[in-house]
Amino acid sequence: MTALAQAADTDVTGWVVGFVIGGIVVLAVVALVTPILLLARRIGQQAEELNKPLQRAVHNTAALEQLRTTIDHAEVIVAGLARGRARLGG
Repeated sequence: MTALAQAADTDVTGWVVGFVIGGIVVLAVVALVTPILLLARRIGQQAEELNKPLQRAVHNTAALEQLRTTIDHAEVIVAGLARGRARLGG
């Protein structure tokens, strides 16, 4: 038998098995990744919907940032009143 005839008679079962296993692995990965991607998409859509009320809350509560200044001024006023009361003997 010539070398060409021997090459034609070679067994390709290993290649076929390898391709089948490779295809199964690819399908399994796709089957596992697809639900994860769909869930991530849904989470992203919900995050957009939740961001709008949060932005409104930030805008609506922006004035509370000045609350610390108001508290500081109130403490100064109360301390002054306490000093005045103490001077008057009260």
